[in-house]
Amino acid sequence: MSLDRLPFVGEAEIAAALRWPDLIDALEAAMIAFSAGQVVQPVRQMNPVPGKDAIMAAMPAIGAGSDGAMGVKVVTLFHGNAGTGVPTHQAVILLFDKANGAPLAILDGRLITEMRTAAGTAAIVRRLTSKEPKTVAILGNGVQARAHADALRSIRKIDELRLWARNPARGRPVAEDLGAVFRGDAAEAVQDADIVVCATSATEPVLKGAWVRQGALVASVGWNGADGRELDDAAMAHTVLVESRDAARDQAGDVRGSGCPVFAEVGEVYAGTARVPEGATVIYDSVGIAIQDVAAASLAFDRVTAPAGR
Repeated sequence: MSLDRLPFVGEAEIAAALRWPDLIDALEAAMIAFSAGQVVQPVRQMNPVPGKDAIMAAMPAIGAGSDGAMGVKVVTLFHGNAGTGVPTHQAVILLFDKANGAPLAILDGRLITEMRTAAGTAAIVRRLTSKEPKTVAILGNGVQARAHADALRSIRKIDELRLWARNPARGRPVAEDLGAVFRGDAAEAVQDADIVVCATSATEPVLKGAWVRQGALVASVGWNGADGRELDDAAMAHTVLVESRDAARDQAGDVRGSGCPVFAEVGEVYAGTARVPEGATVIYDSVGIAIQDVAAASLAFDRVTAPAGR
């Protein structure tokens, strides 16, 4: 394809194309392939932006099989954009034809990043929790709070949704929009919750293991950097799952700071090669890896370009 005719898939098209059930399935399949050694992918390369509290990162991945997706995400994270009209995370994803290396399309990566993160959590929740109604606590009030509420509601009935935020003035309106109960105390929000989502930019723990009930599933998905923490050592003493052992050792502040062992990659759990002990309290510590973005982008591109009626 000539580069002057390379398609650009914008956020509105992506929002119309991606649906939670299909995206969750695609993420689970991608993680199985990754843990089986069928994905070619380096650990994310991160570069600081001089003079800014910001990074630019490159995330290439090549999927399994002749039909596997091939692409690269380039993403920026500017913490100073918080509270402005400019997103903290901005990204583009370039897909290539695996048969001949030709570029296929450029996709807006902001919404894909948002949705694949929440879909990653929903996939492990779907696999490890029963279908009985759940109490869910979300710590944080940003885009991941909203995305996780939507994704989790797509797979589980939620009896009670609670939300805590460090800034109540920002958190209360988000809780109201989500139909959640705002809790001003994090410990109170987490108490007896079946599922806990930590989606903050904290660099010091906002969740203590002492607050988490036995058998709960905790997802830590906030961007905290290689040395930042959302969870304390007591929380990380439970059964820890990650997307990639290499990525966790390099970039997951909770894992690095606690020195905890990693029980398994989620792809191993999905494939059945690792089994989480019955009744275990599970910590899913997510940093996000490239094959998740490329798989989600490929799904969106396929849906956008599918013939009408399919």
